[in-house]
Amino acid sequence: MSVSYKKLWKLLIDHDMKKKDLAKVADISNYTITKMSKGENVTVETLGKICKALDCGVDDIMEFVVEENQ
Repeated sequence: MSVSYKKLWKLLIDHDMKKKDLAKVADISNYTITKMSKGENVTVETLGKICKALDCGVDDIMEFVVEENQ
């Protein structure tokens, strides 16, 4: 199972924000944004900061993707 942050990137477009703007308003590092861009895991604290900054819920910014067996 992997994590997808596509919902977050779409939400940023809706808010006319760039990733660097998100890093600033949510007080998270550019390294964390890079991890999210690669679909890597981040802490629940980070997700909370993003949700607070964008006034949304966790399900608005991420989803779990079930990988199919080959």
